[in-house]
Amino acid sequence: MSASAQELGEQRVQDAVRRHARTRALAEAGDVIAAVLSDPGVREARDRVEAAETELGMELCARLHPFQDRYDQAVAEGDADGLCGGKHGRWGRICVLPDGHETSMEEPH
Repeated sequence: MSASAQELGEQRVQDAVRRHARTRALAEAGDVIAAVLSDPGVREARDRVEAAETELGMELCARLHPFQDRYDQAVAEGDADGLCGGKHGRWGRICVLPDGHETSMEEPH
């Protein structure tokens, strides 16, 4: 066997060892994550977070629904008169607040 063939064989072995180590590490990490997520305390905390998110989402939905209605109406009618012409929200969406409003983090855009 030539030196280059031997080096190629050694490289293949090293690559296989690395792949095996990576696969094993990922499997072990998955087992640890599954164990942590199945812990009763973690499940209880997740349930509390989901309940709080649901409650806050319902509150925000009620508060923000008029703005969504205003946006839908303006789009449907093609009439943006009286609405702010800016696109200055977090995601660059059209602002549906009245023209000339003050920009604050408390008001939706």
